[in-house]
Amino acid sequence: MSTSTTFVPGRGLTLELQGHVATLEFSRPPLNFFDNDLIRDLVAALEHLDQLSECRVIVLQAAGKVFCAGADFSGSEEANDPQFPRRLYKFAVRLFRTRKPVITVVEGAAIGGGLGLALFSDYRVTSSKARFSANFNRLGIHQGFGLSVTLPRLVGVQTASLLIATGRRIDGAEAVRIGLADVLAEPGEERQAARALAEEIALSAPHAVMSSRETLRMGLADAVDAIIDREASEQEWQIVMEDFAEGNKAMAERRNPVFTGK
Repeated sequence: MSTSTTFVPGRGLTLELQGHVATLEFSRPPLNFFDNDLIRDLVAALEHLDQLSECRVIVLQAAGKVFCAGADFSGSEEANDPQFPRRLYKFAVRLFRTRKPVITVVEGAAIGGGLGLALFSDYRVTSSKARFSANFNRLGIHQGFGLSVTLPRLVGVQTASLLIATGRRIDGAEAVRIGLADVLAEPGEERQAARALAEEIALSAPHAVMSSRETLRMGLADAVDAIIDREASEQEWQIVMEDFAEGNKAMAERRNPVFTGK
């Protein structure tokens, strides 16, 4: 087990390289919200791993009981700037431009922007205890993080539309059934299953894997980059509406929101 001595992961990140498989874990307890710093640190780590020839596959996982509950817009910069989501998501496009295959372990919940984070990767390993939700509309806002491209790419336009419009939560078994996730492991064995998949991929010729991946994902990063402009433009006017405040309040109070269209 080793890590590069020339690279230091950002706050709350650990990086280990064992054989040809790198494991990258982030920890932002209790709900693993992401912010600008975390996205930048993840990009830096993945771009570093792109330069390591011994690394062939990356496993991304999160500490704790929740994979990621979405974006953290609670800071002063975020709260006072409606364009903050645009800057955050535009930078996150660099995640889609990295070259090594990434397997995301979804334990617990992947909600909102957390679902967007899970979908930049190539494969997702989960269990029946996991929960997936594109809950933006239920909060009173347009979807973000490129989900307008990544979600229908995996599950089809009709199913993506249904998941976004309802904000419903589905479990890991349903996620695998509809193509949102790829491997259904027993609860508690998600990481072992992800490691096994990574080792299987690592047996293939590394340059062939990367070039095949690039072909299959051709245009994806550019499509995400373009759609984020639309997503962010819609979020910017909806984020100041009464409905968005009501959606967040209702979620905090664990009740159904009462929207008025204002």
